[in-house]
Amino acid sequence: MENALLFTIILLLAELFEAYIQRSETLLGVLAKLYAYYRKSIFLFFLIQPGFYIVLFIVLYTGVLNISMVVLLAIKIFDIFYKIELIRKVFIEGEVSPEVAQMLQWKMPPVFLLLGAALYPMLLYYALV
Repeated sequence: MENALLFTIILLLAELFEAYIQRSETLLGVLAKLYAYYRKSIFLFFLIQPGFYIVLFIVLYTGVLNISMVVLLAIKIFDIFYKIELIRKVFIEGEVSPEVAQMLQWKMPPVFLLLGAALYPMLLYYALV
C-alpha cells in the first residue's frame, strides 16, 4: 500500500503529541494532567487522544481490518478506558488501595511515555503492508 508510510508517520506524530501532553515523572502526574481535561469535559479528554481517531480513520479509509489492526484498536481502546477508570478511582471516588497508591508514586523513566510512539506506528505499518 502506497499510503502505509504516510499513515505511519501521521500516527507517529499523533502519539508524540499524546506523549507530550501526558509527560510527567510519575503515573499520578500523568493521571492528574489527564484529569484536568476530564474535569473540563469528557469530550475534551477524548479529543486529546488523537491516535485513536487516526487509527479509526485509517481502518475506514483503507478497509484493512486484519489481526494486527484489531490488536492495535483493542490496545488503544483499553488504554483510554483504563485511564478513565484510574482517574475515576483516584480523583473522583478516592478509593485507592495502598499498593496502587504506592505504584502511582513510582518515578517513570522518560522513555516510558514514548512507548506508544514506538509501538503503535510499527504495529500500524505491519498491519498495512
